[in-house]
Amino acid sequence: MRIRKMLAAAAAAALLAGTAQAADMTGITDTTIKIGNTNPYSGPASVYSTIGKTIAAYFEMVNAEGGVQGRQIDFISLDDGYSPPRTVEQVRKLVEQEQVALLFQTLGTPTNSAIHRYVNAKKVPHLFLATGASKWGQPDKFPWTMGFQPTYDVEGEIYAKYVLENVEDPKIAVLFQNDDYGKDYRDGFLHGLGDKADELVVSMLPYEVTDPTVDSQIVAMKDSGANVFFNITIPKFAAQAIRKSCEIEWKPVHLLNNVSSSVGATLTPAGLECSKGLITALYVKDPVDPQWKDDPGYKEWVGFMEKHMPGSDMTDANYAYAYNVSKLMHHLLDTCEELSREGIMACAANMKGVELPMIMPGITINTAPDDFYPIQSEQLARFDGERWVTFGDVIHVGD
Repeated sequence: MRIRKMLAAAAAAALLAGTAQAADMTGITDTTIKIGNTNPYSGPASVYSTIGKTIAAYFEMVNAEGGVQGRQIDFISLDDGYSPPRTVEQVRKLVEQEQVALLFQTLGTPTNSAIHRYVNAKKVPHLFLATGASKWGQPDKFPWTMGFQPTYDVEGEIYAKYVLENVEDPKIAVLFQNDDYGKDYRDGFLHGLGDKADELVVSMLPYEVTDPTVDSQIVAMKDSGANVFFNITIPKFAAQAIRKSCEIEWKPVHLLNNVSSSVGATLTPAGLECSKGLITALYVKDPVDPQWKDDPGYKEWVGFMEKHMPGSDMTDANYAYAYNVSKLMHHLLDTCEELSREGIMACAANMKGVELPMIMPGITINTAPDDFYPIQSEQLARFDGERWVTFGDVIHVGD
């Protein structure tokens, strides 16, 4: 579809106000495209720093190979420490001082919530956020913001369905991060339990990212008599929860949210033996799963890692995640006919059947002017002590 058709479709859906005005070329010249990013290179979520580093390495590779449409990518990634006030400060710097064309893969639900209205008021493309909160898919209210991964609420419903169908007499404990990220997962899970939620949930405890540990919550949940544990935590606290459950010999059906499913970043620090039996939902290929050793997408990713990020922990799925989303941004910029802020946003809202090398088979990227959810599928998997073993069918939203 030609870009003028995309813009017409976007305007018809009220995607972009004022596209009839002169295109906004901020951050875009004949030789460069300036892209801004915030990432927690420090602080409680610093395990995700691998994502920012991978994106930087990917664009360095692209530049060495000639760039995108003859332009070099100027990727500026700033540390926000997973602190919303710091994110606001850094994003204002990127938008107002650095004059970036767009923001890409800004990480975290609370941090992106802090800049959500600002970037939309500034009409800066805010693309492929590193968070699965459902709020990133509201083109009618926030036409400049688009997520990337499956939404937390839908993933929560998938776990609820699993519990109802597979656990006899479930007594459920829920541990959640006390912010929009944790509450989105929690609310989706409760919605999936339906009118049985009040009866089945026997313990629901929050934690703050400033807490040193979640050990006390794990002990309290065991004491509640729960035989199902929905673990809604980022990697640092997920590893603590898994390890503490093991230490006190609490062995519930343990559901681990996808954002902490990395073998290298979460399960290895927690202890692989303690992690056996965990259940999660995947959309990224598990790098330690031998079934992918001859897969072309896996081989492509390994080749990139060995050449551009030698010595990195290849068991950490965050590297695969980052490679996927970098590849998607590369595809978007490489195929978009109008490289203005409006044009880039319109192209992002018209992707069809895009395949990414480290995304699970059967899952493709699809968007529309009224659909800002690029990935809406996952598959359940169980950890066997070495790798995630998938089971059942790929679950598509609406199935």
